[in-house]
Amino acid sequence: MKRSLLASFVGLLAIAATLVLFETKPISANGPSSSAVFDSQGRLILPTGYRRWVYLGVSLTPNGLNKGEAPFPEFHHVYVEEKNLDAYQKTGSFPDGTMLVKELTRVLNPTFPDGSQTEPSGRGYFNGAYNGLDVMVKDTKKFAKTDGWGFFTFGHHPLPYAESAEESPVYECAGCHMTYVSKTDMTFVQFYPALRAK
Repeated sequence: MKRSLLASFVGLLAIAATLVLFETKPISANGPSSSAVFDSQGRLILPTGYRRWVYLGVSLTPNGLNKGEAPFPEFHHVYVEEKNLDAYQKTGSFPDGTMLVKELTRVLNPTFPDGSQTEPSGRGYFNGAYNGLDVMVKDTKKFAKTDGWGFFTFGHHPLPYAESAEESPVYECAGCHMTYVSKTDMTFVQFYPALRAK
């Protein structure tokens, strides 16, 4: 009798487990449309995994070429998730939920007055240590006052970065983008070949 009840119970569990498996949707279908995560106070949580995203490109404005006073004297490495790059290439604008991550690296061992150094490949500029992280998040409703994008800075200093960031004031980031690249979805498209590709 006990064995019969136990067998019935195990059978019911197997049926229930099967139903759950067939009713469960793939994890990706249940996931958010954006990798951006905000805390209860509206601060953006430090993104992770972005170095594995699509690498859009890099620009450099070293101190040595700007009279020692470049606003951003580091390399600017920019990343975006593949799905959002695909959408941009089809439509010419990024969908809501897009994050553009810009990570800064210092110039490695500058030895000449212009900040360059000599390596086997020649004289030039080479990547040094990580030195800051800035993030743009697109949400046309939430950030309507800044042309649909929110700007967040996790520090301009060596690792570790801050764990979260409040939206930056307009004069720190958004103002420049609104002035110079409002017609290209607030993005400096001219610097990134992947965004110019047709």
